[in-house]
Amino acid sequence: MGKDSEYAFLLSTKSSDKWKKFGIKKRAGIVVPVFSIYSKKSVGIGEFDDLRLLVDWCVNNKNSILQLLPLNEVGPFFCPYDSISSFALEPAYIALHQLASADNPAIKKELKQLKDDFPITSRVDYRIKGEKLRILWNMFCIEEKEPTAEFAQFISKNAYWIYDFALFKTLKHHYQGKPWYEWDPVHKNRDEKALKEFSQFHHKAILYHQWVQWHLYNQLTAVNEYAHSRKVYLKGDLPVLVSCDSADVWSHQEFFKLELAAGAPPDMYCARGQRWGMPTYNWDTIRRDKFRYIKEKLIYAQNFYDLLRVDHVVGLFRIWSIPINDAMEHEGLNGFFDPRDEKEWGKQGREVLSMILDATDMLICAEDLGVIPKVCVDTLNEFGILGNDVQRWVKDWNKRHDFLDPSEYRPASVAMLSTHDTTNWPAWWENEAGTIDEVLFMSKCHDRKIVYERVKPMLFDAQRSRFGRLRWKESVAAVDDLAYILGKPKNEIKDFIELYENTFAEKEKLWSHLELSGKMREKCDSEIMEAAMRLVLEARAIFAINLITDYLYLFDALKGDPAKYRINRPGTISQDNWSLVIPCPLEKLI
Repeated sequence: MGKDSEYAFLLSTKSSDKWKKFGIKKRAGIVVPVFSIYSKKSVGIGEFDDLRLLVDWCVNNKNSILQLLPLNEVGPFFCPYDSISSFALEPAYIALHQLASADNPAIKKELKQLKDDFPITSRVDYRIKGEKLRILWNMFCIEEKEPTAEFAQFISKNAYWIYDFALFKTLKHHYQGKPWYEWDPVHKNRDEKALKEFSQFHHKAILYHQWVQWHLYNQLTAVNEYAHSRKVYLKGDLPVLVSCDSADVWSHQEFFKLELAAGAPPDMYCARGQRWGMPTYNWDTIRRDKFRYIKEKLIYAQNFYDLLRVDHVVGLFRIWSIPINDAMEHEGLNGFFDPRDEKEWGKQGREVLSMILDATDMLICAEDLGVIPKVCVDTLNEFGILGNDVQRWVKDWNKRHDFLDPSEYRPASVAMLSTHDTTNWPAWWENEAGTIDEVLFMSKCHDRKIVYERVKPMLFDAQRSRFGRLRWKESVAAVDDLAYILGKPKNEIKDFIELYENTFAEKEKLWSHLELSGKMREKCDSEIMEAAMRLVLEARAIFAINLITDYLYLFDALKGDPAKYRINRPGTISQDNWSLVIPCPLEKLI
C-alpha cells in the first residue's frame, strides 16, 4: 500500500467492509451547496443536472469526492439542516427541461418566461421554488394521462414515507402554510377517518407531490451514475435532526420529544449558545420500532450517495436540549444534555452508530466539531468513522497554544480549511484570526465585575476589530500584561488567559506553519491561499475536502471583501444565509 499503509488500521474497524469496497487511499474533494452553483441551462437556481459539470470539474482537478449539503426539501428559511422531510428532495433543484412535457408548446413558453424572470444573481431568489412548482403542476396535468410502471414502482418501493409526505404537503397547502400543530385536531392528530376522507377528495394533489419526488429521484440517481462513470464519488449529508414542522414529525410524533428544542451550549464562538428549534429524538420509542425510521433514511440516501456525513454526530450520544417554553432571547443558555446521565452517552451513541453501519453500504463519516466527549471520539476511532479536522481549530490548545503540523492531523479524518457554518478561509484570515468573540469577552467581564469599556481600548486594536471580533493589540505581549490591565490575579482569570494564549499572535503562528517568506500579510491573496490549501492537502488525514469558495480564491475568482461570500451564520435568520451564488457559471469554471 506504500504511503497509504498508515490507514490500514481502518480495515480492522467496524467499518472494514465499507473501507474494503471504497479503498484505503488518500483522496481530495470539494464541498458544494447546490444552490451556490449554476450553469447556462439553470433556471433561477442550481439544478441537479448541473452537478454533471461539477463532476467534470472534479475530474479536471483530481478531486474524487463531491460532497453536497443536504438536498432534502427545506422550509420557509431555506435551511438545508432544518428540512420538512428526511427523505423528500428539494423541488427547486429540478431541471424542468428534462421532463417529457418540456416540449409542449405552452410549457416551453412558460419555461422561457421563467428563465427571463429569474436571472442568476449573487443571491438566490427563492421565489423560484413556487414558480417551478406551479409549472410542475401544469406538466403533471399533461403527463398524468400516461401513467408509467416506473412511477408506480417508485411509490411502492418508498411506501414508508412517500404517501405521508405527499399528504403532509397537501394538508399544508389546505391550511395555507400553517404548521401541522396548528391544524384542526383531526388532521393534527392523524384521525384515520378524517385523513381518508381528505385523501379521497385531494387524490390528484397527493399524486402530484409523489410524481415530483419521482422526477427528482430520477435526476439525482442519474447524476450519481454519471459520477461513477467518471470515478467521482458523491458524498451526502444526513442532518441529525428534522424540522418540528415536518412530514417526519407529523407522521411519527412518538419518535420525538416535542417539549424540547435542540441546540448547542455556550462556547468561545457562540457566547449564548445556540437554539436550533428542532425537536430531539425519543430514542426509547425509536428503539422499540427497531430503528426502522433511521434505517429507512439510510436506504433512501443510498440511492444517491457512496459516502454519507452524519451531521452533529455527538447528538447521537447526547444532545443539548432546551425546554420549548424557555424564552427565545435566552438562546441556548438554559439547556441540558439529554441523556442527563453521562454514563448513558457511550451506550446510546455506540448503539445508534452500530445500527447505522449495519444498515448501509455507504462509507459513514461524521461532523465531530465543537466540545466532544471522549467517548464519542473513542467510538468514532474504534468504528473507523472519519471525523473533521478544520485547519483553524487543529491546535494544541493546552500546552503549545499553536497549530499542529500537517503530520499531526488525525489519520482517520477529513481535513478542511472551512465549513459551511464558518467564514471562508480568506475571511477568517482577514477578520477572525487572532481575535476573540466580543459578546463572550463582555460576558466574562460582567461576571468578574471588570468594566468592559475601560479595558477594551487597552487590550484590543479598534482598527483591526470587525464583525463582532476583537483583535488583540500587539502591545499586550504577555499574560502579565493581560492580568495587569484586567486588574485581577492570574488565578482568577484562567479562562481569560486561555483565550489569550490560544488567539494572541495567531496569524503570525500560522504564517510560520504555511512556510511563507517575508513579513506576515494581513490581506489574503492567492499565494497565501495556495499555501493554506497545500497544508490541508498534505495533512495526514486520509481525505481533504474543501469548500468550493476556498478553491475559487486560488485563482482570484471572488472579488472584494471575502466576508460577503459566507454561506451561513449559525444562530441567525437572514436572507444572506443559504443563498450564496458563485460569480461564474460552471462552464466558465471548467
